[in-house]
Amino acid sequence: MRIGDLARETGVSRRLLRYYEEQGLLRPRRLANGYREYGDTDVAAVRHIRTMLAAGLPTAVIARLLACVHDDGDRMVPSACPGMVSSLQRERRRLAETIDRLQTSQQALDTMLATVLEQRS
Repeated sequence: MRIGDLARETGVSRRLLRYYEEQGLLRPRRLANGYREYGDTDVAAVRHIRTMLAAGLPTAVIARLLACVHDDGDRMVPSACPGMVSSLQRERRRLAETIDRLQTSQQALDTMLATVLEQRS
């Protein structure tokens, strides 16, 4: 299938599919005319990429882990590849730290907003 077909099949724009290719997440076959040729495995790969992006994983981590996942019906199942657990734990810690920083920022904004609203009363 061509890139437009993959875009329709997955709901992901052509531009984003090209970005995934640039990041090494997709490796379509190139035809003699330069067109990209995708297969059913690429449809599954795009679903896996989207799932891992939704989990907050950066594309560099996804590139390392993409070969470690497979489908079980309609859901993605990670395998215990070398480095999988440590990569996921590291990314979870990174997300937790980001959440903590955002909560601190939110509390500071709440304090400022409360002060401003008190002055208006």
